[in-house]
Formats: sequence, C-alpha cells, structure tokens
Amino acid sequence: MVIKPQKTKFQIYIVDNVKTLNLWANNPWRKYSLALIVFFIGYFFGSSLGMISAVFELMDPISALVSVIFIEVLIKLRRSFSFNKNQKFLTLLIDFLRIGLFYGFFTEGLKLL
Repeated sequence: MVIKPQKTKFQIYIVDNVKTLNLWANNPWRKYSLALIVFFIGYFFGSSLGMISAVFELMDPISALVSVIFIEVLIKLRRSFSFNKNQKFLTLLIDFLRIGLFYGFFTEGLKLL
C-alpha cells in the first residue's frame, strides 16, 4: 500500500502557484509580457554582478564561478522541464532568464573593454 505524502507549505505556495500562473498566462500578451519582465530581471542581475565584480577586483573568479553555476542550474532545469509538455511556459521563462543573464554579462563585458 502506497501512502500519498501530505502537501507541504512549499508545495502549496510554489508548485500550485506555478500551475495557477500557467493558467493565467494562456493569453499570449500575458505570457510574453511576463517573459519580457523575466528577461529584464535576468539582465539586471547579469549587469549587477558584472558591476560588482568590476568594483571589487578580487571577486572576479568568484563571480564567474557563481554565474557559471547559476547558468548550469538553469540549463539542468530546462532539460528536466523540456520532457514535460505541460511545463512549456516554465521552460519559456527559464530561457528568457538565461538570455537576460547572458545579455547582461555581455554588455558589462563590453563596458569593461
């Protein structure tokens, strides 16, 4: 006999809200506006990390390690969500976050030249 585990607060707040967000984003305008917001959040974090590491010249290897680890985690999440057809919206958000991070790193790299 298999006992179904109870729902934790994390599952109620996060997982169920992602499902609600997916239902809310059926409208293409909502979907792409939320994706654009996530892109700008990724750009903000990418450019902020570049500026912080440029000011404290000692943190360049650490910030590079943190950014590579974060991007690799996003790639692993994308691979796990790409097999599930119901998680296309979450895959879209992860992709836009990654593109925003890359774009932020790229523009900060151009500023430092």
